[in-house]
Parts: sequence; C-alpha cells; structure tokens
Amino acid sequence: MPSDSSDNALDQAAKRLDQALVRLEQRMAARIAQAGASADGAADQDRAKLAAELDACRARERELAEAGQQASQALSRAIGELKSALSEPVE
Repeated sequence: MPSDSSDNALDQAAKRLDQALVRLEQRMAARIAQAGASADGAADQDRAKLAAELDACRARERELAEAGQQASQALSRAIGELKSALSEPVE
C-alpha cells in the first residue's frame, strides 16, 4: 500500500500540473486573440489601400472621360469646318 506521503506528493504534482495547464491555456488564448487582432489590422490596412487605389482610378477615369469629351468636341468642330470649307464654291 502506498503511504500518505506518496499520495500527498502525487496530489501536489497533479495540482501543479493542473495549474500549469490553466496558465498554458490562458497564454494560448491571449496569443490567439493577439494574432486575430493583428490579422484584422492587416486586413484593415489592405482595405484602406484598395479603397485609396479605387478612388485614384475613379479620378483618373473622370479625367479621361473629360479629355475624351473635349477631343470629341474638337473633332466635331474640325469636321464642321472641313465641311464648310468643302462646300464653299471655288473661285
């Protein structure tokens, strides 16, 4: 039969093991939360970067549309002037 001192030592070892497991679980939970927060921060940065790039692309699109409209108007004037010049009688 085991003695009381060996039972007591085994109980103490089991308690220390339980305490160590609790601390390990707490640390793991903290690390997982920290990793999740870091991932969220990176995703937020990516979203912000993409939003800025989208805004820049939309601004460039507006500039190109305006330039296209101006070019179209200039071509229309030039065509009108050519038609007018070609329809004038030659003297």
